[in-house]
Amino acid sequence: MRNYTVRKYQAEDYLNWNAFVANAKNATFLFHRDFMEYHSDRFRDYSLVVLDGENWIAVLPANVVGDTVFSHQGLTYGGIVCDVKLKQSMMLLIVKNIMQYLETAGIQKLHFKMMPSIYFDYPSDELNYALFLADAKLTRRDALSVIDNSRPHKISRARRACVRRGQQLGLTIKEEPNFRLFWDEILIPNISAKHDAKPVHTVEEIEKLHRLFPENIRHFNVYFEGKIVAGTTIFISKNVAHPQYVSGQNEKNELGSLDFLYSHLILEVFKDKRFFDFGISNEENGRKLNEGLIFWKESFGARTLTQDFYEIATSNYDKLENVLI
Repeated sequence: MRNYTVRKYQAEDYLNWNAFVANAKNATFLFHRDFMEYHSDRFRDYSLVVLDGENWIAVLPANVVGDTVFSHQGLTYGGIVCDVKLKQSMMLLIVKNIMQYLETAGIQKLHFKMMPSIYFDYPSDELNYALFLADAKLTRRDALSVIDNSRPHKISRARRACVRRGQQLGLTIKEEPNFRLFWDEILIPNISAKHDAKPVHTVEEIEKLHRLFPENIRHFNVYFEGKIVAGTTIFISKNVAHPQYVSGQNEKNELGSLDFLYSHLILEVFKDKRFFDFGISNEENGRKLNEGLIFWKESFGARTLTQDFYEIATSNYDKLENVLI
């Protein structure tokens, strides 16, 4: 069996990396180096490039902590990015060569945060099969709530009533690049009060990312009598609109502001996107499900799609030998 060359990403690979990602069958703007590197101070990059001779055939966005490599912890999803020409047997060899390379470099474990299939341009489960053969361990499974706009879906009576309440109260929705107002007055106070935490992105970081990816990051605020009461920041890829942040002024949503906002986004702004991904309703690495939160998402017509997380020992590369008959 032939082997591919695996090496670490280098700064001079910037243009080639971005060009490869732009034409991959299973990539979004999150894998662009400008997005990956906005938080380079928090993550030690360990991204890999896989070559067949001089030709790029795959990349792995990744970071390293101790003796463990992660398919990047700073990204919502990850995995091995490849182009449409890749076939299953090639992926088996790519995974084997990556694991060999990592073991030689002293890396003992490799973690994969899999990309949900709604983000694919073409069927792309080759990595899933390779991980099965290499005895990867499923460590976490999250439940995403997703609306498929190519299928009939119905917003519940309760949600429609909240939308009407918002209309009667004169709520207004504005798309604007004013992230700071939402961050300072809604998001940070709510996350601090509920979770004693901070948003993953600082307002300076999200403003920078918006400047870099203005078509992929959009923000909407809801106003009542001229005062902000809710907002959401949406990450947009080719097939999917995904609310990265959403928060309202009060927990009970007495104004109907979030229902009013999401009805507008689903039925108007992103009606032509194939999928609307509400994200997860899980805690404790998928072991707990927030019943009220997922009920709210499902009442818009969303249904469950899972996202899997795997751990694999790099020494298991030999399990990918002699599997082709």
